[in-house]
Amino acid sequence: MGSRPYRRRLAWGAAALLAAGVAVPAVATASEAGGSSDVPALSAGHGAKKAKNVILLIGDGMGDSEITLARDYTVGAAGRLNMDKFPLTGAYTTYSVDKDGKPDYVTDSAASGTGWATGQKTVNGRISKTPGTDKAMPTILELAQKNGLATGSVTTAELTDATPAVLASHATDRSCMGPADMKACPNDTVAKGGPGSIAEQSVNHKVDVLLGGGKARFDQKVTEGRFAGRTVTQQAEQLGYQVVTDDKGLKNAKPGKPVLGLFADGNVPVEWTGKAAAKGGTEPQRCVTNNPERKAGTPSLANQTRKALQLLEAKQKGAGSEKGFFLQVEGASIDKRDHAADPCGQIGETAALDRAVKVARDYAAQHPDTLVVTTADHAHTSQIVPLEATPPGLSSTLVTDEGGKLKVNYSTNTPGKAQEHTGTQVRIAAQGPQAERVLGLTDQTQLFTTIRKALSLR
Repeated sequence: MGSRPYRRRLAWGAAALLAAGVAVPAVATASEAGGSSDVPALSAGHGAKKAKNVILLIGDGMGDSEITLARDYTVGAAGRLNMDKFPLTGAYTTYSVDKDGKPDYVTDSAASGTGWATGQKTVNGRISKTPGTDKAMPTILELAQKNGLATGSVTTAELTDATPAVLASHATDRSCMGPADMKACPNDTVAKGGPGSIAEQSVNHKVDVLLGGGKARFDQKVTEGRFAGRTVTQQAEQLGYQVVTDDKGLKNAKPGKPVLGLFADGNVPVEWTGKAAAKGGTEPQRCVTNNPERKAGTPSLANQTRKALQLLEAKQKGAGSEKGFFLQVEGASIDKRDHAADPCGQIGETAALDRAVKVARDYAAQHPDTLVVTTADHAHTSQIVPLEATPPGLSSTLVTDEGGKLKVNYSTNTPGKAQEHTGTQVRIAAQGPQAERVLGLTDQTQLFTTIRKALSLR
């Protein structure tokens, strides 16, 4: 009896909040359509159901542990990152499959990215191709282009790395990045009638904005077909790309012609440095918020995102198009520094992505017909453990910005070997048209449907 008035107050409060256009948290059940069974009630107040633009931000390897670690270190345990401030938050499963379609419980970035890029599962290592028959599957970026939208991809990895690759290429194996890297993809070569390497395909797709690392891949010479004898960079220039290599060049890039930004020979060097985790732990350390290996003039991920948004918007306006754009932004080295058991590098890259999230949310505040989604491709190894714990693997103790000590454990592999992905579900959060579809527990492949429905792609 005593609980009934409390229940009535809860019901009244929820109704009042919904009437005011405020999302109300609720227990939600994932549906096959992508979202929760409580979507109609929870979608009140989230504006138009059709988006003009979509900004998808991917933290590679950014599981809940990685988010919590960055939060605790930079803004404190009670603080909130920009990615914590989305109005709607859910979780999704990330497993890949084997060639027969049976679950492979721990995904890599290639199969994972293929999931949201195509709406279909595939085998680890494969780029937007079927698991069994190795056939190309249409991607969300290809559909966006077909429907007249501008498109962009920004990453701190090589532009030929798995996550950017899934949007604008189809490869039997993720290692087939440049013309000289085709050993694992014999049937994808131009000589065999295939589309060529990931680098060649990316520029052939005429993606409007391509920003990241991987200059060495694009400096490889094409050996077959129309562009034989030229580097992929020269191929891009012949296709009309403006090629830029630093912050000044990026600032001067003009809308109307596609832009290829190559800011490092390989992956873009990380922003923060510090001592890697060690067996038996490290002395308490503060992270160093610079990196001598990062060249002066290397644009931040936030600045790349800001410029990409300007270029994509201006391209459509200049063409007199009423249609918008699709942009993917990846913080890639959260994963790479997690593999290396490098907590400072990992935290710095999470913070860098978080600043890009702010850029995206600020844009959406001025353009409410923009769907913004932030998520990860898979979870990773870092764990926050008690200070008195004695992990069997690698660990490091950090002194946070609020003055506390925090111990990070890396024990998914034996010391001396790279740390591993994990198979746990990861966070997905969103705002804007169709954002309610991320509620509850969904699967990674359903993100494809969410973006497709939001942009009404056919």
